[in-house]
Amino acid sequence: MVDTIVIRETASADLPAILGIINREILEGSAHFGLVAMTADELQAEWTQTRDRYAWFSAIDADRVVGYARGGPWKARGAYAWACETGIYVAPGHQGRGIGRRLYDVLFPELRRKGFRTVIAGITLPNEASVRLHESMGMTRVGVFEAVGYKNGAWRHVGYWSLHWDADQPPARR
Repeated sequence: MVDTIVIRETASADLPAILGIINREILEGSAHFGLVAMTADELQAEWTQTRDRYAWFSAIDADRVVGYARGGPWKARGAYAWACETGIYVAPGHQGRGIGRRLYDVLFPELRRKGFRTVIAGITLPNEASVRLHESMGMTRVGVFEAVGYKNGAWRHVGYWSLHWDADQPPARR
């Protein structure tokens, strides 16, 4: 099989396909804790507000968005300015092909270049594929919130993984 996946910065034209990926997970899956489908305006606002300070990347296969990864705020208080949370989703039928790894291979260096020191990922458990992906990127499990969300008729646990870069260096001004 020829690999036709291209990873590039997310463009505005990618947002409808990303919305479809997110809303499928919201309505049918458990990885996204939303309970109501996101609107195009909500996604547009999130992308507009975070794309410059953080980063968004799309995985493209034959001119079709099949996944995306983004950075976003971890917490609003000022001391958290050097930490960010990641989100990554790959469309069904494209999972297990290394797309998540390729997205993170581009996203992580960009977040580091932008001055972030800590990357945090929350994973609805169980999800062995996502755990393997995040650990393959050097992330370490830091804890689990048990039964923190109720979705699809069941209480869900969320594990948190983190990765630190240059933690002993003084932070650049943000």
